Amino acid sequence: MMRCCGLLTAQNELVPLKSIEVELEVRDHVATVVSTLNYENKEDKLLEAVFVFPLPGDAAVCHFSAKIGQTQIVAEVKEKQKAREDYDDALSSGQQAFLLEESYQSPDIFSLSVGSLPPRESASIRLEYVTELSVQADDGLRFCLPAVLNPRYQPQGRKKQISLMPYSLSFSARVSSPRPISKVESNCSLDPLQYLNTDQTQATVKLAAGHKFDRDVELLIYYKDAHQPTAVVEAGQASAEPGSLMGDPVVMVSLYPEFPQSVMSSCGEFVFLMDRSGSMSNTRIRSAKDTLLFLLKSLPMGCYFNIYSFGSRYEHIFPKSVEYSQQTIKESLKKVEQMEANLGGTEILEPLKYIYSQPCIPNQPRQLFVFTDGEVGNTKEVIDLVKKNSDSHRCFSFGIGEGASSAVINGMAKEGGGHAQFITGTDRMQPKAMQSLRFALQPVVVDISVTWDLPMEVSVTVLSAPITALFQGQRSLIYAQLTGQVGAAASHVVKWLSHPSLGVFLLICRLTVHRLGVRSLIRSLEIEQREHSGQQYGGVKEKVVHLSVQSGVSSSFTAFIAVNKDNSEVIQGPLVRRNIPTASEFFPIAKLKVNPRSEAKMVQHE
Repeated sequence: MMRCCGLLTAQNELVPLKSIEVELEVRDHVATVVSTLNYENKEDKLLEAVFVFPLPGDAAVCHFSAKIGQTQIVAEVKEKQKAREDYDDALSSGQQAFLLEESYQSPDIFSLSVGSLPPRESASIRLEYVTELSVQADDGLRFCLPAVLNPRYQPQGRKKQISLMPYSLSFSARVSSPRPISKVESNCSLDPLQYLNTDQTQATVKLAAGHKFDRDVELLIYYKDAHQPTAVVEAGQASAEPGSLMGDPVVMVSLYPEFPQSVMSSCGEFVFLMDRSGSMSNTRIRSAKDTLLFLLKSLPMGCYFNIYSFGSRYEHIFPKSVEYSQQTIKESLKKVEQMEANLGGTEILEPLKYIYSQPCIPNQPRQLFVFTDGEVGNTKEVIDLVKKNSDSHRCFSFGIGEGASSAVINGMAKEGGGHAQFITGTDRMQPKAMQSLRFALQPVVVDISVTWDLPMEVSVTVLSAPITALFQGQRSLIYAQLTGQVGAAASHVVKWLSHPSLGVFLLICRLTVHRLGVRSLIRSLEIEQREHSGQQYGGVKEKVVHLSVQSGVSSSFTAFIAVNKDNSEVIQGPLVRRNIPTASEFFPIAKLKVNPRSEAKMVQHE
């Protein structure tokens, strides 16, 4: 049934979210995103609005504030359970409160609760996060704003309903780099690119009017001399404790290693894993099949391969990997063409376990290619399994279609020492597929180390996880804290790092690089915590909570909480909950009890 127009849920209940404004600031390879969500309670009742939405899987949320009328409330980071208790207590006391938390299951899903929004009142929520931009096969830097209006699991026949979602979007971007900006492209209509200086190192662009937000907003940014290594140096926060992570300078080095040309390998075991769950219906399964067919036809003679597909169960074309021949490839191409998205739910863990249980073929390095939209409920389990088996294979992942989970796609590739691609159409599918295949055929680069040439009075603490794989033409980012007699001016660090082949970019005002460095360290610690779950291994969670609170960066163990304590009037009346229509069916959220005194108590959190 068609969804009615207006601020309505699927049950025709009024929804208070009115509009979303997004401002993107790109500095070289990293970005700061500021989203403003404008709520308006048009009802005659108190409301609690719950908004569940995706963010990039490697994003770090670093600011959350709310404005009600003329009152501005800035949230603070607290241990997650404590934040939830503070939120419940505030609602029970008739105060306005806001809670922002990351899903335990997947780091790219967040839940925002807006509590005690009075009748006829407006509220403006400001959310800020930082993220890295991935490099595409054509050297473009990719930024993706997930379409929060687009449910992750999309049964057939619902596309028209999504286009009628009730809130609007405005989007603008500012780009700056030490290198000239060649162009900015998008899958959506843009206003013309406006350069802000004569050397074309700064520019702005906006989303054209009338955008329906029925798809992810993808921005591709192209620089001249894209393969030149750069170092982004950022001064510490003046108010932070000296010697602390936020108080010291942090450097981000972007590497594009160049190796002597080597002969591509003609051997290997290529295992393809195709998502055939219901969420892959229509254009997604077609896109995945086209990519797989292209790769199968491009494999070198003499290699081995097999094809698995999964949904609620999994299947394989051959009992075990077979040698590439005219007969085996002909049979495989025919069966791939017949594949449909008809295997039920997205249960990727079991086929992965089965693949890893199969013995490797001697002298045939295993390369795993995964095609999925990533709509799984156990993201961290999947990533941990890939990491556990990273010594026996490399994992190359393909995110298929709009709204593909960046946490799953990027996480599998990162922990599997491979490369991630996102396929949202047929226009750039072939170069992306070929880039991953070239990476898979390259010899593995191991025993990687980084040497820092700095004055003796300065020490380096690397915040990033160790680089486990390097490919020709692939970018790697390294974050490091600089401690010692650095001084207040980060320009000294620029001088130390200066090199003819290294472009240096100095940041003073923002803390983008610091926050991305903290996020990298937090993600490593969270993986460490899961690896030692149930063992006598304490202190990791406490480290994460301390880092998160100190830096103001989100984690799976903390949440942002804001309470309007200046409101002298206790808000009276029953509290009514409104779930804003998005992917909430895949993110278990709290349920509320309501009584006439507005004592809204949390009875379930997952």
